[in-house]
Amino acid sequence: MATVLMVDDSRTSRKILRATLERGGFTVVGEAANGEDGYLKYKELRPDIVTMDITMPTMDGIESLSLIKKEDKDAKVIMITAAGQKEKMVEALKRGAEEFIIKPFDEEEVIETLNRVAEREF
Repeated sequence: MATVLMVDDSRTSRKILRATLERGGFTVVGEAANGEDGYLKYKELRPDIVTMDITMPTMDGIESLSLIKKEDKDAKVIMITAAGQKEKMVEALKRGAEEFIIKPFDEEEVIETLNRVAEREF
């Protein structure tokens, strides 16, 4: 199954997402609490998929997404956002995001989204 790097400043969100992904058969290879650390861990771990929160300290998810896509144009990044961040979602799509997951998480939707992204070929 696909490997996943989770980037989110909320420890609780990472814990919930990790449990969901592992139940869905994914392997979580790393976690990061901000966009800068997420970018560095992406370069180190080269996961199949990155889940990326948008709003984080130090470096937000959109900036981190841009750096990851510059590093690897084929990177598969799924943005995680709270409802009501439409402008940021549009910006992330322009910068190469694959999909979106809205908080609070719906377990079935999360698994379906990651499976859909994991199956895509570039």
